[in-house]
Amino acid sequence: MNPELSIVIPILNEAGGLQSLVDMLAEQQGCTFEVIFCDGGSEDGSPALLRTLGAQTPFAFRTVNSGPGRGRQMNVGARFAKGDFLLFLHADSLLPDPRALAESLQRMRREHVRRGNHCFAGRFALRFSLTSHKQNFGYFFYEEKARLNLSGCIHGDQGMLLPRAFFEEVGPFDSEQPIFEDEKLAAAIARRGVWILFPAEIVTSARRFEREGLRERQILNALLMNFHHIGWTPFFRQAPEVYRQQAAGHRLDLLPFFLCIDNLLRALPQPEQRRLWQATGRYVRSQAWQLSFAFLTGVRYVLKRPHRLRSWGESFCALWERCTDFPPLNRFTGALVRIWFRHTLKRLQKS
Repeated sequence: MNPELSIVIPILNEAGGLQSLVDMLAEQQGCTFEVIFCDGGSEDGSPALLRTLGAQTPFAFRTVNSGPGRGRQMNVGARFAKGDFLLFLHADSLLPDPRALAESLQRMRREHVRRGNHCFAGRFALRFSLTSHKQNFGYFFYEEKARLNLSGCIHGDQGMLLPRAFFEEVGPFDSEQPIFEDEKLAAAIARRGVWILFPAEIVTSARRFEREGLRERQILNALLMNFHHIGWTPFFRQAPEVYRQQAAGHRLDLLPFFLCIDNLLRALPQPEQRRLWQATGRYVRSQAWQLSFAFLTGVRYVLKRPHRLRSWGESFCALWERCTDFPPLNRFTGALVRIWFRHTLKRLQKS
């Protein structure tokens, strides 16, 4: 009999966390599932470790191989899936609640009955696992933001659970670009159906933020999100090589990224440069609702209030877009971003 759920997990040099991941999955109760690990060319012994762990698990288990790239790996894993539902899960994400999968599947079945179709997907409430016990508002903000059903707020580290038939309609993952494969699928799901926020938490590692610096990573992510949304692809062809040159285990150095952007911009004709800055202004202006959101989230953080249990804020963001989407304001915002970029580049060059 086929399992109800197929869990697809892409891995690349994840040997250090595989034992915890398999142990967590073994503790899940109340549903039948299979796990498909798709290795993208690990060099740390991950495949051999999985063979050892696979002999001890109470659930169906297999390892497949593909070329590198998270999108490509998840597409290959999905082709081997037998379940009616697919869960795409990152290797550094854990579900502490042993009934998280069972209760989420129950919610999916109820949604299917209520809607009468399979055009929906769910993700878990995000929580970061920190090596430091020191509280940090930045992580609280991102955890709260991940509860919004908005473009740019839903990512793969929350897990993506959807009917297999729906994935076949909106998928596959984009395997051409090295990042944002989850962002693109999340947007496709939102266009064709609805997103559900499960109450169960998913705990994901904050190791990259802690190692590289939260502020530095925030700035780089903001640049990446902007270029992704305005469709400026040249940066994505050069950024991976710039990132590979970063010293492992050290704080993220933003200067090479800013120089890369500056060189790409200077190579463009002036009209194209203006078009890019105007597109940037429109995107940044559309995201300025996050300032109000950050204030409200900060109040909850100071008062030590827990995270909201349901998604919220969508109506406010829709109102913000209707009230602020004007060409003069977009151009003004683009000019401000350009000034910020030049100022930051000079500061990085001096430091």
